[in-house]
Amino acid sequence: MKIAFLVWRFPVVSEPFILNQITGLIDRGHDIRIYPLNGKPDNLSKIHPIIEQYNLLDRTYYPPTRPDNLFWKYLKGLGLLLKNLHRGSLSLLHPKVFKYNHEVWSLKWLYRAMLFLDREEFDIIHCQFGTLSAMGLLFRDLGILPGKLIVTFRGIDISQHVKEKGEHIYDQLFAEGNFFLANCEFFRQKALKIACNPDKIVVHGSGLDCRQFAFKPRYFPADGIVRIATTGRLVEKKGIEYCIRAIAKLSQSHPNLEFNIIGDGPLKADFEKLIEELNVTHLVKLLGWKQHQEIAEILDKCHLFLAPSVTAADGNQDAPVNTLKEAMAMGLPVISTYHGGIPELVEDGVNGFLVPERDTDAIAQKLAYLIEHPERWESMGRSGRRRVEEKYDMEKLNDELVQIYQSLLTSVTPPQPCPYQGEGAEGGWGRPLREIKQTQIIY
Repeated sequence: MKIAFLVWRFPVVSEPFILNQITGLIDRGHDIRIYPLNGKPDNLSKIHPIIEQYNLLDRTYYPPTRPDNLFWKYLKGLGLLLKNLHRGSLSLLHPKVFKYNHEVWSLKWLYRAMLFLDREEFDIIHCQFGTLSAMGLLFRDLGILPGKLIVTFRGIDISQHVKEKGEHIYDQLFAEGNFFLANCEFFRQKALKIACNPDKIVVHGSGLDCRQFAFKPRYFPADGIVRIATTGRLVEKKGIEYCIRAIAKLSQSHPNLEFNIIGDGPLKADFEKLIEELNVTHLVKLLGWKQHQEIAEILDKCHLFLAPSVTAADGNQDAPVNTLKEAMAMGLPVISTYHGGIPELVEDGVNGFLVPERDTDAIAQKLAYLIEHPERWESMGRSGRRRVEEKYDMEKLNDELVQIYQSLLTSVTPPQPCPYQGEGAEGGWGRPLREIKQTQIIY
């Protein structure tokens, strides 16, 4: 199959799930083209080794850069139209573009459209976020990007974006898109609530290459220092403030702690101030951004993992976050929250604990329990590894993605997932693929 991946940026360190899909599809013999619609990153000196291994930048096509000045932006846009007359650029001036309101008025679409004037035909156009769907629909509508349009909802696009733009923001997409994926059941239900056809959306989780995360049973350390970690952008949604407060509270009764915060972001200065105010600078370390291998090395030395996501003020919510999957794959018992799609990954009391959002006391209580009951660490860690392997193994999920694509091309409904069935279930679908019946799809 020939597949176009529409993404906002590429490469992005925080989106390994997209990399895993791309490389998995290449391994399966498919022709992948990557289109980052927001343009080329300023710095390509630090990229994931797998990008070089697969020569992915040779498969990546960036739109022309847009000047910041509005006058020069319009002038360059006009120049692009004239320069590409031989490629049929005047077809971009069709009145139907005005169906797409703000996407058109920003003029971004015109620069992005230059990528597709050769009108290559694709079997599948895969928009990796719902917020990209207007571009995919527009280019397909103009006839410059033919193919079946599939959209994955990953979090911000079905939570914050819907809150900001209203519940009808995806009406046109749901009417004209061919099929939809949600990376957890929580977000699938959100899509259904705003009128997505239930026969045209399935859950397809973000995969993890479990081979890259070596499992290690966790035991109480000989030096008595319990090492705890969290990983993620320093933003409200990740709930890191409540981790810091819980550590400060717990330190009064359990002083032998070390809390490592891996990541960077706009709240870094706020967290530095909070750590000083709570007098825990000797316990809490802001480590900044780390490469994948560095993160694995830090987690390998830790005993417990925190991921207390919260619903941000703007409505942004999390799916089962990849950092949690990575920690669980390595055998770390986890503490997370009843938030978004996380309960689909973390089984309370089995591979970790779930607490209410923004509940510092609850986080501290569960941490205290785990510190005082290290005999539970090994069994929780093994349960976590098993959960990740069963539901989020990259190889299984990539096989399923290929089946979804092929079903669309043969006008057959892709298989619907069933709830997690426990040990022995196949990936996120819960049963062997050969047992799935196919039914006629309605467009």
